[in-house]
Amino acid sequence: MTDRHSEGEESSLDATPAPTTTLDFLDDALAESDAAAFVHVGDRFDDDVRYLTRFSGPDRDYAFVYVADGPEGGVLCAPSRFEGQARREFGGEVRTANAGDPAGVRARAVLDDLTDGEAVLAPQSIPHDAAAYLERGGYDVTSTGAVAAARAVKTDAELDALRRVQRAAAGGMRRAETVLAEASPDGDELVWEGEPLSTERLRREVNAELAARGVTDAENTVVGAGPTCTDLHYRGTAAVRPGQTVLVDLSPRGPHGYYGDISRTYVVDSDGGWERRAYIAVESALDVALDTVEPGVPARTVHAEAAAELAAYGFDPEAAEGEAGFTHGTGHGVGLSLHEGPSLRGEAELRPGHAFTLEPGVYDPERGGVRLEELVVVTEAGVEILHEYPRSFAPRGE
Repeated sequence: MTDRHSEGEESSLDATPAPTTTLDFLDDALAESDAAAFVHVGDRFDDDVRYLTRFSGPDRDYAFVYVADGPEGGVLCAPSRFEGQARREFGGEVRTANAGDPAGVRARAVLDDLTDGEAVLAPQSIPHDAAAYLERGGYDVTSTGAVAAARAVKTDAELDALRRVQRAAAGGMRRAETVLAEASPDGDELVWEGEPLSTERLRREVNAELAARGVTDAENTVVGAGPTCTDLHYRGTAAVRPGQTVLVDLSPRGPHGYYGDISRTYVVDSDGGWERRAYIAVESALDVALDTVEPGVPARTVHAEAAAELAAYGFDPEAAEGEAGFTHGTGHGVGLSLHEGPSLRGEAELRPGHAFTLEPGVYDPERGGVRLEELVVVTEAGVEILHEYPRSFAPRGE
């Protein structure tokens, strides 16, 4: 059974309680590996550090240390000038001693103080110098995937954060659709408010709407038209023309660091040719993917079913970049990172709480591209679209 409908009324992003992180998974990882502690080092742009600490402090390294039977919530070696912020945002013990030392050295001092063990776990992404400082202190550092696995399964608070950002993303999409619906063909151009419409103008309109809704575009707003739709990250300027596909992909970030992700494709004044056939195929592939998602299904099965549906419509499901057909995976996890686990090309089985995109697409370098994308979560009953927004081949105004 599949429940595709999200629930809840629109509410302010500013009122969203910040998600917290329960660190039981670190206790399990330490027990399974017979390690004494877990260490990670990074700055505000390291999403693993953000997840572990909920601290959004500076763009220079600080350390997080979690010791079995140590301080509840772990220890954050915070920069001294950010002590107040660290104590507000971090749920464990904050230390600012020796703030001028490298983060790896500060982490080693915490280990020396709190444990006699030598085995330490760390994510593979821990900076090399931090790992070297630990090893010079006699600690045996082993990489672990425990943080990535924990991040892939979202808590109710994280899902609420994702829903709210996705609502803002849908507002940005509504603005794009409205502009396109108001635009009028004038020869081989679309004119909006007296001027030719370009992907840059449309992107500016969308980003202004996102900002008004309390999220940042995070330089992720992609608007392609015609052949530029084949560039999955296009942020340049191209004319928006009648009869061409216009692909809008929005991935804003909310105030607590969580992303939304939504894509729609529109055609103004279509003649019903390639773009209409491509749209029907992609929408059918998206529906097949939605019907496939449920607990216990291997993630790669969702990709395989979507690809098979596109093949049934005559589109190459294994096209290389620059070729005509389906050129990417069906989806990726979304959370504090725009791309995280699970991958829908991976081996893992889907679990309740896995949040990811479903985004089949087909592209032709000479004609354009079509992609439709929903952000979903696996539930006990099947799948939920975190915030629904209508699909429409022709843009509709407000």
